[in-house]
Amino acid sequence: MARYDKYGPKTGGFRAALNADLTKTSGGNPIGVGLNGTGKVVPGAGNTGIVGVLATTKDMKAGDIVDVMTSGEVVECVAPLVAGTAITASTTTGALGVGAASATATPIGYTAEATRLIVRRNVQPYIGT
Repeated sequence: MARYDKYGPKTGGFRAALNADLTKTSGGNPIGVGLNGTGKVVPGAGNTGIVGVLATTKDMKAGDIVDVMTSGEVVECVAPLVAGTAITASTTTGALGVGAASATATPIGYTAEATRLIVRRNVQPYIGT
């Protein structure tokens, strides 16, 4: 099961409440997350787009405070991640994938090993329309 390895407590991410119950990281990989209109963490893009990744090691309840990683490393990831590839997160489900950025896939980092994800989600300020 994926877990945070390197995480800068002051600069590696932020804390926010979950919008809904979430089971421990399914499929062994973290998920890409965004924030909804009330500032709560949701799988996928939410209102803000993908802002970071979330790796949970236990089931979480709505309202629980979680650490969203924007810069750091996650270890013990599983396939389909491949060493030395760019990793994206689905804007719909947050599921990780391999490939180029697109309207439905946001870049979140890369792998140094097949089981180690380097997260570098440099989020630009959100400007709504």
